[in-house]
Amino acid sequence: MSGVCRETVEQQAYVTRFLLDYTAVPLAGAAFLRGVLPTPDAVRVVTGAADAVAPRELTVFEIPLSDEDDEPVTAPLVLGWTRTLVSGAHPRTDAFVMGMPLAAVDTAVLEAAGPTRDDQVLRVLRTLAWPFVETPPSPALCGFLFTGQASMRLYLATERADGLIAADVRLTGGLTALLAALPSLIGEEERWVTDMSDRHCVHVADLTTW
Repeated sequence: MSGVCRETVEQQAYVTRFLLDYTAVPLAGAAFLRGVLPTPDAVRVVTGAADAVAPRELTVFEIPLSDEDDEPVTAPLVLGWTRTLVSGAHPRTDAFVMGMPLAAVDTAVLEAAGPTRDDQVLRVLRTLAWPFVETPPSPALCGFLFTGQASMRLYLATERADGLIAADVRLTGGLTALLAALPSLIGEEERWVTDMSDRHCVHVADLTTW
């Protein structure tokens, strides 16, 4: 991770872990989390319907990782801002990323929605079933994006690369074996290719046929 700030990687991984449940639990109304794209000093939160994968069906909100006092923002605050945004306070945008509309968020003027009952339930269950540990997972999952009904792209931080590696995986087949082998597979440089359409990573490893 020599090309990526360790503190940024840790914060992106923390935000990603916290938001994962909202791929199954609605953020608000019919809006779900469909991805988290890591970018310098921010996270790009991808939202859409529960089964949305086409770029035109998704919206990306770029949320800074620090506030106006240069203090790190918390994952619950990112969730609250995202919930406000998907509830109707969309910033106007003409920008796109990977074919998806991209809106830069000014958090200084955006009020974060408060926690819901689902948030409180998830807080209790996470605390008991997934307690905090000092040693973070390795490789760190800094983001993800659903790329199809049975595929996704994972953004991972590894010491082998000067930046994040994106691993394309299928959600069917021998997932247990793939997940066990993933840390070593993404470090195999012969698997690395460059995806010029995706600036959230330095290399891509296609593991969909592994």
